[in-house]
Amino acid sequence: MFAYHVHSRTTYLQSMKIAFHFSLHISLLVFVSCYSGDGHSPIENVLNIQRVRRSVQRHVNNKDHSTEYPNTPVYMSPQDGLKDLDKISSLPGQPAGTDFDQYSGYVTVDPNHGRALFYYLAESPVNSSTNPLVLWLNGGPGCSSFGNGAMKELGPFRVNADNSTLSHNKYAWNNVANVLFLESPAGVGFSYSNTSSDYITDDVQTAKDSYAFLINWLERFPEYKTRDFYITGESYAGHYVPQLAKLILENNKIADQAVINLKGIALGNADVDEEAGNTGMFDYLWTHAIISDEIHEGIKSNCNFSEGATITDECMDYQYRVRAALSNILLYDIYTSVCSPFSNSTPSISGFDPCTENYILGYLNTPDVQHSLHAKPVQWKSCNDNITLHWKNMPFTVLPVIQELMTTGISVWFYSGDTDGRVPVTASRYAINKLKTSVKIPWYPWMYQGEVGGYVVGYQNLTFVTIRGAGHFVPSYQPGRALAVFTSFLEGKLPTNHY
Repeated sequence: MFAYHVHSRTTYLQSMKIAFHFSLHISLLVFVSCYSGDGHSPIENVLNIQRVRRSVQRHVNNKDHSTEYPNTPVYMSPQDGLKDLDKISSLPGQPAGTDFDQYSGYVTVDPNHGRALFYYLAESPVNSSTNPLVLWLNGGPGCSSFGNGAMKELGPFRVNADNSTLSHNKYAWNNVANVLFLESPAGVGFSYSNTSSDYITDDVQTAKDSYAFLINWLERFPEYKTRDFYITGESYAGHYVPQLAKLILENNKIADQAVINLKGIALGNADVDEEAGNTGMFDYLWTHAIISDEIHEGIKSNCNFSEGATITDECMDYQYRVRAALSNILLYDIYTSVCSPFSNSTPSISGFDPCTENYILGYLNTPDVQHSLHAKPVQWKSCNDNITLHWKNMPFTVLPVIQELMTTGISVWFYSGDTDGRVPVTASRYAINKLKTSVKIPWYPWMYQGEVGGYVVGYQNLTFVTIRGAGHFVPSYQPGRALAVFTSFLEGKLPTNHY
């Protein structure tokens, strides 16, 4: 917790086994998509990024899975006048008729290291003074919440194919909430540090910095201090969101410390437990005709994904075969088209342009755009692979933290796009089963515009919702259904089952 403060040697073969298995788990987890133009296929990106978790866990004891935050001071600085400086007059290429306020800039979280986190706030066009405040976090670890979350998923704008103009996203989440996008940790997106060692970080430091950001940001925007507050995010934010929520609730108990009015968390296609994630992924790929019966049976017979288990040569062999099966499929949405020079930006079955990431990359690296965002000039990219590869500690599971949050009275939601192969609906189900919570409202279809939008089950102190036809980045692929689920989450009621 915080108090305030103002001003055995390993053979080469074993090493390669560890690197590959980590590569298979993390790289599939991290969002470095086929759209990034880096010359790699999606599965190569998946396999290139994943070297960390298994090798790290051989050196870190994660058995209690606790997240401890030393009682160290939180840096606070005067914020007077900074809100006005952060206001965006307009973004280059912004469409006419934009009717909401937007802000962006930096909040310093460690002045000694020169560490500052970048944010973007899209206020609601209607009822902004009473609508709740929602913090959005993308995962990775190492991926941009602004470029991915705001510009590609749930933010008010989408970047057009000319890389220079924007169009309105009529299903933007700021229709019903004031949405705050945080680039975290330092080194991601526009966030930075003047101390290079800060780019080797972990879950605990990320939570501490995010908390310090919030405390200072609320001083800059005091009108939000008593507002209902929610945290949402996807993928590796399955770690970020519950860990930050726990930290907020712990610090709310400290006398003379500001209280953040946390009401709930929502985790989208979230990495929360490695065993459930791996088992769920391979089961999903098999049941969706992407890997053969032989490969699936080989993985079931030869791979033990439980914590501390040995990675066998046989298990590695079968996972290499999975890699080959995925070489021409976008794992994040198994039914979408991939972006290629021959695709002519053909939209997926959901209507999402598979080359969107290229447009965002071009737009956010335009000097005028960076200037309008009050961002330091930088070569912006969707994800920072170095952050991922040097992550110090990736807890095997965060389910104990989620279980603890379920006893606090806040809302805890899991939502899952059902065409995601990376953290699929099966992985979420297996993780929830480990929580051993009872069913209150049995599984039923919820409706959106006369069609099944997905399915929902209400557990004791937990809600699980699927979004039909959505991949890993739910608001990108099914924006209308995603907004409907988000609205239900804020209202504290399950999506409707009325036809």
